Amino acid sequence: GHRQEVLAVSWSPRHEYILATGSADGRVKLWDVRRASGSLFPLAANTAHDGRVNGLCYTNDGLHLLTIGTDDRMRLWNSSTGENTLVNYGKVSNESRKGLKFAISCGCNPEFAFVPYGSTIAVYTVFTGELITMLRGHYSTVNCCVFQPHFQELYSGGKDCNILAWIPAPREPVPDDISEKSLPQQHVNPAYEDAWSSSDDEG
Repeated sequence: GHRQEVLAVSWSPRHEYILATGSADGRVKLWDVRRASGSLFPLAANTAHDGRVNGLCYTNDGLHLLTIGTDDRMRLWNSSTGENTLVNYGKVSNESRKGLKFAISCGCNPEFAFVPYGSTIAVYTVFTGELITMLRGHYSTVNCCVFQPHFQELYSGGKDCNILAWIPAPREPVPDDISEKSLPQQHVNPAYEDAWSSSDDEG
């Protein structure tokens, strides 16, 4: 179905028989593996990206598909209609010539996309395109990110031969009858000053 090599695949979390593929031909296609007749439809009329599509990931409800191309663009698609939602993420640097494994959070509101960005990880809000922060900890190019929903942890692997675990900053619940201003100021571990921090920085 593709004219060039396939660089990324992802199963739909909504329908176990739907598979999305991204290719060096710039196209993204959705497939129903129960059929032998080919793809259901391509995303966009012709090409999804003006370059190689080397990363794709479904949102957890399966209603949207996020794609990354070597045109330094990330796009969010309606997985039912194939329409571009036109969320603007700005320039998303993508120098990888192979597949780029990125992740979307689960159980967070809003949902976040964790995208390898050189030796850092860019954290975007999925539906607004806002760049929240850059996670720094690797000494070389980051190749992949995986989100663990049970512990709300992010794991990243890089060419520096390290696997880092990133944890969200804990927030203490405030009782309804006490305002935050009346609480004593507590010393905050520097590791928790950002919304996400590397477990290597703790201690």
